Amino acid sequence: MTDSDAIDPKSHDVVGQNIKALIRLLPEIATEAGKIDFERLKMTLGAAVDVGKERFGLTWPGKSECFKVIQQPSLATLRPDRSASVDFEAAEHVIIEGDNLEVLRLLQKSYLGKIKVICIDPPYNTGNEFIYPDKFSESLETYLRYTGQTDSEGRKWGANTETDGRFHSNWLNMMYPRLFLARNLLAADGAIFVTIDDGEVHTLRMIMNEIFGEENFVAQIEWQKRYTRSNNTDDFTSVIDHVVVYARSDQFKPQLFQREEEANARYQNPDNDPRGVWKAVPFLNPLSPEERPNLVYPITHPRTGETIIPKRKAWRSEETVWKKLVAENRIWWGKNLESETPNIKRFLTEVRQGMTPINFWDYEFAGHTDIANQEIKALFEDKVFDTPKPTKLIQRMIETASASESECIVLDFFAGSGTTAQAVLEMNERDGGHRQFILVQLPEPTGRQDYKTISAITAERVRRVIKKLESESSGTMSFEKKVPNRGFKFFRLDQSGFKVWRARVQAEPAELAKQLDLHVDQILEGRTDDDLLAELMLKSGFSLTAPVKTLTLANKKVFSIADGALLICLDRELTQELLKAVADLQPIRVLFLDIGFAGNDQLKTNAVQQMRARGVTKFQTV
Repeated sequence: MTDSDAIDPKSHDVVGQNIKALIRLLPEIATEAGKIDFERLKMTLGAAVDVGKERFGLTWPGKSECFKVIQQPSLATLRPDRSASVDFEAAEHVIIEGDNLEVLRLLQKSYLGKIKVICIDPPYNTGNEFIYPDKFSESLETYLRYTGQTDSEGRKWGANTETDGRFHSNWLNMMYPRLFLARNLLAADGAIFVTIDDGEVHTLRMIMNEIFGEENFVAQIEWQKRYTRSNNTDDFTSVIDHVVVYARSDQFKPQLFQREEEANARYQNPDNDPRGVWKAVPFLNPLSPEERPNLVYPITHPRTGETIIPKRKAWRSEETVWKKLVAENRIWWGKNLESETPNIKRFLTEVRQGMTPINFWDYEFAGHTDIANQEIKALFEDKVFDTPKPTKLIQRMIETASASESECIVLDFFAGSGTTAQAVLEMNERDGGHRQFILVQLPEPTGRQDYKTISAITAERVRRVIKKLESESSGTMSFEKKVPNRGFKFFRLDQSGFKVWRARVQAEPAELAKQLDLHVDQILEGRTDDDLLAELMLKSGFSLTAPVKTLTLANKKVFSIADGALLICLDRELTQELLKAVADLQPIRVLFLDIGFAGNDQLKTNAVQQMRARGVTKFQTV
């Protein structure tokens, strides 16, 4: 460290990271400017490069623009709202109100490769539901205008109807960048679950093949969302939705489900075998004697003395195995020797203690839409949301991806009514786990007076679930069982709390003078320490729930992040005494407001020297 570094106000540069990785792998393709020489890349890869115009894949109007959207960095921030949160200081869960595309950009640095499970229920593109703004090049400014946080220019939210002429393209343009950025957040052994109906399941599979890789397709689960038929239509009645599952890599392994009591009840012990309960399995092979002649040999029936030779199906094992099974008392002919063919005793203790997942989840296993509506009404005494998913469905997704893990992060960036939060909280309550949820929901207008936006319903549902769980567990929790953390931090997407230098006006003297004047104090008016702290933590790569302690050093407030990994001081009047006190703590990184030095270059130089002498890895200003 030779000087102070300015913190990058933008979100994590995904493209830049990929370019660096590619150059590390193939240094010969780099230009002097640090860019990629595409012609040299093609020569390096040789025959592996497909230069043809005709290839299998999915294309649509606007696809090339999707990559520009993906590459666009964010200058936004997430502003904490303590009043909308529950147990803010200790909370381990997060709810974010804002456009999920912008939020996914902001999460790239802090949550890269850390999310175990992503469960999303995006718009099904039926033409009747809310979709995102139809201005394609979405940005923070676009979002703020649409949500009324800046001056309106006649923009409005709208539905995506087939009369638009870009019905499928609009949906794909909305989904592609979000899925692309979401993939970066998944852990190597993580998985994403996407619910969808018949209308877009085929296109969803194709873009997910492209983004996640066809080799990482796990399953297309058919979820029985309804258990009754409807006679209100002349068409087919839809009783299933699809759950499309993709892994981040081949490190993902679907977890086994717990065996149900009904399955275990099939195991009994009619002969009081000391090895425990067992189930009779026929000693027959699916193949015929002609197909498996080595599995054809005579067996004597113990009651009749008759010699049995298989005719339609061969025996299950070779004769040496049969004799071993007989010697071990593992053959069963029925309680009264009434069976015509032998059976093997399969003991429950030898059976795999779990059930492999299947790609059909009936309503008893994963819930249905009626029970989802009942869950909402039980909390609100009103149907405040039209299309909720049942908590049991989300819990099955989480169990499939992380059955043995009680500590993982679950992300839902189409949060809707907040089903994912309730699913996580109830799972933690059952097993004392510490799963964390991150929900993202757009403040979509509802037309209601009590809950004016969907995001208001999201947060209120979680508050009511927490209150319900606290009421149910009051006085029943033993000292041995630690109460899982139920609180959440609430954040709102907004523009950065630090003024952004606009380079395009530098050639205009009047505008340049105005910019210089504005940047005497680069902090936006009205921003609190909470606001600035959250933004700096996120852009420094710390999670939104990283522990924060407030220290007092030389009569100044200093924030210690993650047990001293980062010290942040937001004081506008820095002193030599404070800088020495900070350096003496020997943190890994320190961060100060540049205006705190008040233009005193000597004070800043001394600070750099002090930090270097005490082993501080990075000294930054903003």
